[in-house]
Amino acid sequence: MFKRRIGGAGGGSDKGGGGFALVGIVVVAFGALGATGGVVGTGGVAGTSVGESVTVRKADAKKSARSGDSEAAWRRMGMREAKKVSRKDAECVAASHDQVQEFFLRTPCTSLDRMVLALDDGAGNSAVVSVVWVGFRGSTDVSRFKSVVDRHGSGDVYPLGTALLEMADIHFTGLNYDSEPNGKSIAIAETETARGSLDPELLDALAEVASRFPSP
Repeated sequence: MFKRRIGGAGGGSDKGGGGFALVGIVVVAFGALGATGGVVGTGGVAGTSVGESVTVRKADAKKSARSGDSEAAWRRMGMREAKKVSRKDAECVAASHDQVQEFFLRTPCTSLDRMVLALDDGAGNSAVVSVVWVGFRGSTDVSRFKSVVDRHGSGDVYPLGTALLEMADIHFTGLNYDSEPNGKSIAIAETETARGSLDPELLDALAEVASRFPSP
């Protein structure tokens, strides 16, 4: 988990990033979205123990995430997936900014997959999660990229906008962030509260869990 501002001088993740080639987009809806932009909860999320710490639940959730079981991973964190949008892009330069973009100009990526999803705790609180998977020719490029993207003020790969979830625009600040290398690829995850009140420790944990999902 990193506490990090990811924009330029002002920090934050700017939405959009138009001008890059769109390869494909997939929308999966699991629940309804409220008129105010939040995810509507209909009850508590089963499979979690109130007495367990976030740290304990996070460890189990990461195991489920690594195996690709998103339902089990989010349930372990006391959340459920309400809606998800994923997109595959042709290249990384136009989908990034600042030093991260400069890195791609020197070291092109081989793949770019992005996802944004809404999570609901069934008690009126919801979060949005952005995950970006970037592929490279080798693990050395991954390590070099991680040293850039994790650094304060270095830029970012643009997250998909929350408007794709039919929600009000939510600015990803980079304060709840994690990145996880996996061979020739790296996952970058960010989270924000969409509605209600979620503990910062939980938001950090959600980012860590999200970064463990395998690339599509």
